Amino acid sequence: MATMKIKKGDMVRVIAGADKDNEGKVLSVNAKNHTVVVEGVHMIKKHTKPSMTNQAGGIIEQEGPIDISNVMLLHNGKTTRVGFKMDGDKKVRFAKATGEVID
Repeated sequence: MATMKIKKGDMVRVIAGADKDNEGKVLSVNAKNHTVVVEGVHMIKKHTKPSMTNQAGGIIEQEGPIDISNVMLLHNGKTTRVGFKMDGDKKVRFAKATGEVID
C-alpha cells in the first residue's frame, strides 16, 4: 500500500464537493477506504439510542468521512501538493509549491 500524503493533525482545504473552500484539521485518516474526517466539514446527523454515556439519546451532529482526493494540504496558508524525498536516511514529506520539508 502506498504511503498516505495526508496525516492526522494536518490542516487541509476542501477542493471539491458541497463543502468546497472550507478548511479544517484532519481528525482521522482511513487508508483502507481512502477517506479522511475533517473538523467541521461534511456534518451529518446521527440518531442514537439512550445509553450509559448518552442518557438522553436523540440526534447528534458529527463529521462524516470525505474522500482524500477532495482535500489538499495547507502549508503556510496556501494549498500545495505533497511529495516525498529522502532526508539522509529518513523519508520525509515536502511541499511541492515551496520545496520545504513539512515534517
